[in-house]
Amino acid sequence: MIDPRKIAVVTFDCDGVMFDSSDANRAYYNQLLAHVGLPAMTPAQFDFAHMHTVDETIDHLIADAGLRHEARRHRQKMRYHAFIGHMVIEPNLVDLLDRLRPFYKIAIATNRTDTMECVLAQHGIEDRFDQVVTALDVENPKPHPEQLQVILDHFGLVPDQMIYIGDSQVDAEAASAAGVPFIAFGNTGLAAAVHIDSLGQIADLLGLA
Repeated sequence: MIDPRKIAVVTFDCDGVMFDSSDANRAYYNQLLAHVGLPAMTPAQFDFAHMHTVDETIDHLIADAGLRHEARRHRQKMRYHAFIGHMVIEPNLVDLLDRLRPFYKIAIATNRTDTMECVLAQHGIEDRFDQVVTALDVENPKPHPEQLQVILDHFGLVPDQMIYIGDSQVDAEAASAAGVPFIAFGNTGLAAAVHIDSLGQIADLLGLA
């Protein structure tokens, strides 16, 4: 159970929670695959890409070592800005951040790597978060709990003082391993303390008027 009186930090996953980034991620990885002469992602491959880091995804999508090397080389020349236009911000996100700001610290724990900064900046919300932890900031990306542990340590908190909002199995596993109450967004199949289908429900959960 979540005790709203204890919560000091609200932490979000990025893809699938703050943004519907399906079209952006699909276009991004399909361009990489096309560059090395491979077909577009299957639905199962897309599900993997949605949850994992870019390096893990390239390893998963491309079996040939030479093609993997070329995909990584090409990736360094690709500008993710071209794909941000495909991302759709969740309609209740900005309002929720404004309502949380006077009372809570706000953080992000995401398996994105070097694209997170430009995603936030291009949507004009880069100043609304007190801490952003990406896969580049830790030794172990989700489902390992290290990202959540880094946030807890940064604010000097124990696990039940933070909630984590995610939409995937790796989010649920990371929260469970960290002992952090997990809120599943748009995915009733995940083990969670609470299931929601709108970010606006977070304000209700925390008792915000």
